[in-house]
Amino acid sequence: MKLKKLVHLMALIGVVGPAAAQNAQPDAPMQRVEITGSSIRRLATEGALPVQTITLDQMDKQGVTNAEEMLRLISSNGTGADNMTSGNNVFGADADRVSGGGSFASMRGLGPTATLVLINGQRISGYGMSAKAVDLNTIPLAAIARVEVLKDGASAIYGTDAVGGVINFILKTDFEGIQAGFTGNWTQHGGGDTRRLQLLAGKGNLDRDGFNVMAAISHSQNQELDSRQRSFANGYQPARGLSPDTTGTPVANQLTGAGSALGVNFTRPGDPNKYLQAGLLSLQGKCDSVPGMMQYNTALWKDVTSPLRSTYSCAYDYGADYVMQLPVERTNGVARATYQINPDNQVYAEVIGANTRSLSILTPVQVSATLAAGNAYPAGGPYYQNLQPYIPSFDPTKPILYKWRAWPLGNRTQQNVANTVRVSLGAVGTIAGKYDYKINYGHSESHATTDLLDGYAYTTPFYKVLGSGIVNPFAAPSQGQSDAAMAALNATKFYGEFQHGKTTLDQINASISGPIWTLPAGDLQGAIGTDLRQEGYGFAQNVDATQILLAPGNANFPTAHRSITALYAELVVPVIKNLELQLALRTDKYQTIGSTTNPKIAFSYRPVNWLMLRGSANKGFLAPSFNQLYSGRLDQELPNGVTDPVGCASHPNDPRFCAIERLSYFTGGNPNLRPETSKQGTLGFVIEPTANFSASVDYWAINTKDHILNRTPQVVLANSAFLAEDIIRNTDDTIDYVNAGWINAGGIKTRGADLGLRGRGNLPGGFKWNAMLDGTWTQSYKVSEIPGMAYTEEVGSFYTRDIYLRWKTNATFAVSKGDWSVMVNNLFRSGYNDELPDGGKSAPPPGFNPRVASYTTWGLTASYTGIKNTSIDVGIQNLFDRQPSFTAHNVDEVVGAGWDPRVADPRLRSLNFDIKYKF
Repeated sequence: MKLKKLVHLMALIGVVGPAAAQNAQPDAPMQRVEITGSSIRRLATEGALPVQTITLDQMDKQGVTNAEEMLRLISSNGTGADNMTSGNNVFGADADRVSGGGSFASMRGLGPTATLVLINGQRISGYGMSAKAVDLNTIPLAAIARVEVLKDGASAIYGTDAVGGVINFILKTDFEGIQAGFTGNWTQHGGGDTRRLQLLAGKGNLDRDGFNVMAAISHSQNQELDSRQRSFANGYQPARGLSPDTTGTPVANQLTGAGSALGVNFTRPGDPNKYLQAGLLSLQGKCDSVPGMMQYNTALWKDVTSPLRSTYSCAYDYGADYVMQLPVERTNGVARATYQINPDNQVYAEVIGANTRSLSILTPVQVSATLAAGNAYPAGGPYYQNLQPYIPSFDPTKPILYKWRAWPLGNRTQQNVANTVRVSLGAVGTIAGKYDYKINYGHSESHATTDLLDGYAYTTPFYKVLGSGIVNPFAAPSQGQSDAAMAALNATKFYGEFQHGKTTLDQINASISGPIWTLPAGDLQGAIGTDLRQEGYGFAQNVDATQILLAPGNANFPTAHRSITALYAELVVPVIKNLELQLALRTDKYQTIGSTTNPKIAFSYRPVNWLMLRGSANKGFLAPSFNQLYSGRLDQELPNGVTDPVGCASHPNDPRFCAIERLSYFTGGNPNLRPETSKQGTLGFVIEPTANFSASVDYWAINTKDHILNRTPQVVLANSAFLAEDIIRNTDDTIDYVNAGWINAGGIKTRGADLGLRGRGNLPGGFKWNAMLDGTWTQSYKVSEIPGMAYTEEVGSFYTRDIYLRWKTNATFAVSKGDWSVMVNNLFRSGYNDELPDGGKSAPPPGFNPRVASYTTWGLTASYTGIKNTSIDVGIQNLFDRQPSFTAHNVDEVVGAGWDPRVADPRLRSLNFDIKYKF
């Protein structure tokens, strides 16, 4: 609590904020440059649009080794499930099952497809497996000069997919010499270390030699971090409202069913209740004799069927077996050659390449044995488990149905490999000393593959082995299986190439800008340009995935292409002295989808020299992606124990309605999707009372219509009154299957404000201080999941997509003298209302805290440049070893047992070290 108050106090007095970007001298000459958010080159001062700049120095001092980690420095980026840890999930709310191994940005929480990621102002192809957005693993941090984040929609400038904002990674373009560097980050508690090696070399000076050739390469690694390595990753904390709702355990629980040993239900002596499951360890009170298992907590899961279903069953804390940080290797490279034709014109060629290898690791498959599937345990088998001493009606002459976590198959392990390349050829320069032009051709493509390394088996042979009785589903992992059983199981496994995807992007863009005529208040400046693109995407499985149990891929997607043709124009109009308008208009024509014209207007006004008022209004248009439109229909299965809200209300004690086993659902593309449209705007001010201090506040609002969402089967069931046509029933009113997948939701309405503080000055003794703060306050985020449904407020509450936190801030404070500097950095995330145990169906336990606490971490870094050509940063991140805040959520739809990877870093305290040496 004291730390939280301190953070807020420091923010209010304006002495904290990301440092290091303010080292330029106040009297340095102002250069005309192109700022993200405009096609017109002008002086690099605060303008009509809010742009956040992050330097490589900032990232190094805060232990950032890859672009995904960099996102935590952007408070306006969503707190969502688009990171690699959250993507390592089976039931994610927006999981398309082919995004594993990718990492994505989501400005304002509007989704990855609504954020435009650029490199040097140019596009790069989307992730090869899903084509949903640019994979941040492809960004070559070794050559980064800075990152510019436009926190306003820019559809009229860059294209229709810039609804949420733009993240522009700007690379070095003129480097001379050789520089080698190493960055490492090691955790105190083990696991999750990261490291990066990089080499940057260049020759030639554009002004002196008329050319420059440079190249950079980096290789980084993320070490695996398992939940068992962190005590807070514990899904069994019933006093706090958290306990696993699964009976798919490493030691199987027996199920009831016609023709089985337990029959359709059973009773216990002296108890008239009819029960539906039983486990020998539970009946003996020994569930916790097996690591990771415990007695099913019926006191917490109080819906009408849980006691009947699970009173005599063990549960399994499978959330504590999840991987917190995936093992990843990234190799990125950039090569660029620039030739100065004359002082005003140059041509260049640039190649960017990236290779990413990651492992997605999931818990072993869960099996529900049925007579129809042929995987029931046979009567007379060598491991037959007779429950007759506890359940008199048990019939040992009949086969056993059971639910089992098939640990002998091993963890489901997928290797994801992505190779991305972009080639750019272009020319930039000035005509007649005042008209700036640029023309560029770029080709980019991303190839991605998924190989299955372990944990997957062909369904029919696997079920046949189980039905033979050679495998003991009632054995604990510590007991192991017989050699014959393991040989039989291994013979059913599938290893090798599983699926592959490819995206392509060809683009030609050209623009010219400059003064048009002189007005009384200054030059009217304009820009006109064109953007011609062709996008392509294809996806296929190497094998028939329907034959593999719980195979992770989508259905095949034949290669498709579409062309986009765009024309745009921009004006900067000096209306009167100190009042400037930015007007932009862009027309995009999407093949097969249609045309859209999006305007933008922005203003900046300086009534006095220390105050600037600014604002903008614009429209957006987001075309559906290939995957959202055309991906094939995929048959999947929900976790066991699902409730049919309509059927269970009519049949409260019938497990066919209230505890459904193996409910099928279908997902896939929707060719009837409409484009998502939006209206958004900002209004704010910048104050700069002195040359050493500035503060900005920008209020923003975004309204979207026909927002494209991946509707989960859980959402369909929960909204059965609106979506009855998507719940397909049998003649007895039980559910046959559920139709889920991509839809046009009603929309989103979100509002908030961005805060920026910058300060620098001198201290006694020759010391200098430097400070910054960037923060985002979200006032409202309302969602209409279904067209016609009322909007619901999501800010400050648990949500299965993003968590829309009230406050997010990132701040630093630095003091320097001579060759030394020390920086303190702070990250703050406000708390929120927790998910209610059992979905709120009953009162939570007495110890349940309905609030998830805020999350605050501090870092301390010392820097030294006193060795010739060398810079060294040594720091401690998460200085006070802050654990993630407890949440009563457990895994399904959002990874994390007792913690949430969308908000917190599970690595805890770590040492970061960065050294660069220039030859």
